[in-house]
Formats: sequence, structure tokens, C-alpha cells
Amino acid sequence: MFDVVVIGGGPSGATAAEDLARSGYKVALLDRAGRIKPCGGAIPPRLIADFNLPDAQIVAKITTARMISPTGRHVDIPIENGFVGMVDREHFDEFLRVRAAQAGAVRATGTYLRIDRSGPTPAVIYRDKVTGNARSLPTRLIIGADGARSSVARDEVPGAERIPYVIAYHEIIEAPEATAAYDPKRCDVIYDGAISPDFYGWVFPHGKSASVGMGSMIKDVDLKQATADLRAASGLTDCPTIRREGAPIPLKPLDCWDNGRDVVLAGDAAGVVAPSSGEGIYYAMVGGRVAATAASACLASGRVRDLKLARQLFMREHKTVFRVLASMQNAYYRSDERRERFVSLCHDIDVQRLTFEAYMNKKLVKARPMAHLKIGLKNLAHLTRLVSATRT
Repeated sequence: MFDVVVIGGGPSGATAAEDLARSGYKVALLDRAGRIKPCGGAIPPRLIADFNLPDAQIVAKITTARMISPTGRHVDIPIENGFVGMVDREHFDEFLRVRAAQAGAVRATGTYLRIDRSGPTPAVIYRDKVTGNARSLPTRLIIGADGARSSVARDEVPGAERIPYVIAYHEIIEAPEATAAYDPKRCDVIYDGAISPDFYGWVFPHGKSASVGMGSMIKDVDLKQATADLRAASGLTDCPTIRREGAPIPLKPLDCWDNGRDVVLAGDAAGVVAPSSGEGIYYAMVGGRVAATAASACLASGRVRDLKLARQLFMREHKTVFRVLASMQNAYYRSDERRERFVSLCHDIDVQRLTFEAYMNKKLVKARPMAHLKIGLKNLAHLTRLVSATRT
């Protein structure tokens, strides 16, 4: 009998399992082994600090971000007073699962099937990977952290299946030698409708390897061909391919994260991926932490309404950032002309500083009112076409 069964062993589920196990609860962590999520792998310094991430997990330290427009213009944005860390999800996720097990979580490997409520408490039924047999994990509470298109969310939370998402695809390649086109300390973000008509493409260094990919909400887009075109444009066609991965990435947090009974969602299952940037690792781990907090409160009080704490705690800190990023995506990703204007806007030193201060610290910067005013006026000028798309 478990206090909590966590379904899904990505960053969100592993974090929830570790937090609960360290708090003395009996926890099971159910995960499908062998799946690697397509992910650029970027993590901010706040994640490293908040979740005690060892330096050994960081495969590259990025000091510059390059924004590339549809016409090939680019702006290099230095990352002042720090770096953006890069992780390889193949090893990073397993590190988090091992750490949860070391904290006391019991690992189970298999595929979630359903929640059985025929007994005195719910039980998670899963198909064991080794034997193929159905097995049961009786529990008091369940955390669904099984990713976008979550089976737990679909079964337990009304409306969860209608969440909007981007289909992301990337190829992990052997990193080339440093050149003018490829810098192992620089992330390239490509805003070009020929690569992605409604999102962006990327080239992110991972030390000995690199992630090259893109995403789109449009079903007719050929993700593999677009990635091949991106590799060609970036001079990476001849680099050997290590692996290929694709998966949906949600773009909007769900309005409800629990079933009002015994299930709470976390991470991609709850839709907590940042609009515009598609950043998910930090928000997934925060989602796992607040889900663990909500589960702990519910177990201590016996009040199922305490499960709502997960969403309340998350949105209290991150709602404004998500709204700003969603507005930016809606404003600038709709056409190449708008994307050209967005890259022009990135030349502004205040845009660069405020953007990366917000990214590094995961909160909007309020200490520079005149900078915010100037950026607002420049945004208005570009969106109303009062200035040229190439004006900085």
C-alpha cells in the first residue's frame, strides 16, 4: 500500500516522487523505460539552484543566444553574469529517477493501463515491462506526470484532451568542430516560416553532440524534411545522426489539474510548458514539486480540495510570465514579416537584458520602468508597422 503513486518518470514525476519520499511518504514511481523526449535541453541557473543539480549533469554551458530572422539576419545576445546549462535528456531523466529511488521511492517499470477503484482504495494498474503481466499498485493518491496527451489526464480530468500542442521533432547529431556557423557555446534559434510556419527551429549544443530540431502545430508540416532543411542551412548535413525523437509539447496550462478526488496532474500532463519559448524542464520540475506539496497537504488534512494547491501555487508565481509569452507568440509567430520584426526588436539592449534576466531568474523584472516603457513603445511601433521590419 502506497501513499502516492507517481505515473511518469520524467523531470516532473521524478521530482514529485523524490520530494514525497524525502518527506517520509511511501511512494511508487511508475515509468516506461526507454523513451527519450525530444528536447533542446536548456535549463536556467534557477533550476540548478532550486533542484540541487550537480555540475556533472550539465553537458554544455551556453554564453550566447543567436536569433535568426527569415531573411538570415541575426542578432547575438550575450548571457551576462552566468550561463544557460544544457542537459541530455537520455541521461538527465534517469539521473532524476535514480535520485528519487535513493530518497526512498520504489521504482516500477511498465505502461499505465487504468485506475481501478473496485477496492477500498484506488489502485494503479500497469503492464509490467519484463513479464507483460498486469500488476497493481494500491495507493491513497495518484500524481499523473505522464506527459502531453496524458492518459491519466484523459481518464480523470474533463477537458484535458483538448489542450493545444506543438509537435516537436529533433535529431541528436555528433557535434562538428567549432566554426563561424556552429559555436559550441551558442544556441541558435531560427524564426523562419520555411523551417516552422508557426513556431521556430533550433540548433542547441550538447557538448559532444547537438540537438537540431523544430516544432509546429500544423499537421501538414513535414517535420523530418524541415529538420533536414535546417541542418543543410546550418552546415550540419554531414554530421552523423545519433538518434531521432518526436513528441507533442503542450502550449497552455489546463484550467483544472485534479479530479476532485484522488488524482492531481503535473508537468506536461498539466500543460506547463512556456508559450513562445517551449521551455519545459524547469516548469515541469516546479510542477512536480507543487503536485507533491498538494499531495502532502491532502494526505495530512484528509481534504481533497487541497489537491488544488498544485495549480494555485504554480500560477501564483508563473501566470504573468506565461501570459506575456503567449501574447508574444500570438503577436510575432504568425508570419515571416512579424518574425522579421521580432528579431529586429531583439537588437534592443533593454530587450536583451530584461529577457534574459527573466529567463535566468524565472520572474518578470520590475526594477526598470523606463526600459519596460521603451520596449512597449517599440513593440507597438512594429506591430502597427510604423517602422520598417529591419529597424532595430
